[in-house]
Amino acid sequence: MAPRRGSLALTRSECQSYGVNRQAPSSPDRYGTDVLSGDWRRGSRPRSTPTVAETGLVVEEVSSGWVGAVTRTEKSGGVHVVVLEDRHGRTRTFPLGPGFLIDGAPVLLTAPTGPARPAPKTRTASGSVAVHGAKARVARGSRILVEGKHDAELVEKVWGDDLRIEGVVVEMLDGVDDLEGAICDFAPEPGRRLGILVDHLVPGTKESSIVEQARGLRGFAAHTLILGHPYVDVWQSVRPERLGLDAWPVIPKGTSWKTGICRHLGWPHETVADQARAWQRILGAVRSYADLEPSLLASVEELIDFVTAPGT
Repeated sequence: MAPRRGSLALTRSECQSYGVNRQAPSSPDRYGTDVLSGDWRRGSRPRSTPTVAETGLVVEEVSSGWVGAVTRTEKSGGVHVVVLEDRHGRTRTFPLGPGFLIDGAPVLLTAPTGPARPAPKTRTASGSVAVHGAKARVARGSRILVEGKHDAELVEKVWGDDLRIEGVVVEMLDGVDDLEGAICDFAPEPGRRLGILVDHLVPGTKESSIVEQARGLRGFAAHTLILGHPYVDVWQSVRPERLGLDAWPVIPKGTSWKTGICRHLGWPHETVADQARAWQRILGAVRSYADLEPSLLASVEELIDFVTAPGT
């Protein structure tokens, strides 16, 4: 019996009579699945996961290999960008979007939708790695002495975070005229060291003579370190460009140095309160160790190392 014309379908009996099996062949389909299904343009590449660029998120920028933590996102030139800070405190800016990895997996960074959170500090003002959530250490027996209030305030602003972690207390001397007496009163000994920072410590000055004698005190010399800086006052250890100066002015002998500085800068200078306000303006210009002269930095860092050495 011949199949009916105009029909592509065969009945079961017709298939059997012509030896045709209607069931799907048992062998694999040589053409596979539909080649147009799915995203044929991507091939086998992994898909980037949309990820919010939250502060502190550590990512790698693929083209440069830069690895850093997100500090902020912002619009720059009409383009959303992300700022990444590496472990050395350096920052770079990249466009938001694809091209980033998290633990080797591709992500597409998106801008946060809520209010921006301030980025946690990764460095202290002294340049040390910031330790978040740590409580101040119980004070050591060792101490650092500085000449006056302004010295103490400057050390606190730049090194305060480090000193609290280390448990180091900074105290004021109110001058160095009786430096030997201050050392004897403290009585430094093993495990209880004394570091002293002196202003205007240059050869031929009154300060250098006082320090030379104090360094020779028997019984205390091995546990005492006296260092200084060459400036007339700690004000001068702040880089002058922070105040819009090319250099600190030279004040004629016979004129109070602080009075002369205030007058040169056009600030009120008649009273002690005027000078106190002037110092606050100078201190306010200090953002980090980078705003201080190297000679002060070196002395303070060495004193901190001395009083926090193992065994103290």
